[in-house]
Amino acid sequence: MNLTRAEARERADLITVDSYDIHLDLTKGGEVFGSTTTVKFTARPGSSTFIDAVTRTVHSATLNGQALDPAAVADGVRIQLPDLQEHNELTVVADAPYMNTGEGLHRFVDPVDNEVYLYTQFEVPDSRRMFAVFEQPDLKATFAFTVTAPSHWDVISNSPTPQPSPAAPGDDGGARSVWTFDPTPRLSSYVTALIAGPYQSVRSEVSSSDGRVIPLGVFARKSLMQYLDADNIFELTRQGFAFFEEQFGCPYPFEKYDQLFVPEFNAGAMENAGAVTILEATSSAARSPKRRLSAARSPSCTSWPTCGSATW
Repeated sequence: MNLTRAEARERADLITVDSYDIHLDLTKGGEVFGSTTTVKFTARPGSSTFIDAVTRTVHSATLNGQALDPAAVADGVRIQLPDLQEHNELTVVADAPYMNTGEGLHRFVDPVDNEVYLYTQFEVPDSRRMFAVFEQPDLKATFAFTVTAPSHWDVISNSPTPQPSPAAPGDDGGARSVWTFDPTPRLSSYVTALIAGPYQSVRSEVSSSDGRVIPLGVFARKSLMQYLDADNIFELTRQGFAFFEEQFGCPYPFEKYDQLFVPEFNAGAMENAGAVTILEATSSAARSPKRRLSAARSPSCTSWPTCGSATW
């Protein structure tokens, strides 16, 4: 199911991606979530290619106003796109499965209070598990996320979190809200991120070398907040900002810097743009902030080389 080097080269020669508009419904139960993606891209007229989409069900796929037959073009991993024009718009409406392996959109139920926590891990080929995407790092684009979720949740992504708007109650009668995020800068898809659930947070800020005030946030699930030493994390973060801005001669490139301790993470940390996810300690290690915070230094290290488009 993975992309080959030859396929990536061929697709990069055929298309240039402009933007993704992604609507996610996180209120459909514990198995799947709704994922509607509209992507705009240019292509060599008359050519054909495919978009990556790991799905449970593709309800519809519409290319340049023409409905494609999901049974004919979608196999659960890819969606074939025939007869492309110079300028194209594709909309895919699908259900995608939650993951429990630390890939794609991971779903965790806290055994302490039965609250649900979600987070993404896309490195390197797994944003396709959350939305339809040309999944290769050289096909960068902007990403605009709109998320429907329970009203008592917090929803975090690469762009600053907007004020949610009320939505109609879900099938279970629970209160729902919609978060509409501003588009990101042009990014590779694997450094986009979504973290959602009743995460608790502590807020602060840091002054960047270009005079901007950058909001800082540290997040953890409710049952571990008593072990979170936010003051220590913010101190390390400010030291990191000062050091790396001086070393790279480049101010921090994003609008905010959130650090999120997430459960069952399959790596040490992932340097998503503006929303770094970090391995949550085990229950015994959680009582040692020093051990937990050793990971807080390294994610900030990779935020500065990404100022240039060559690496992201």
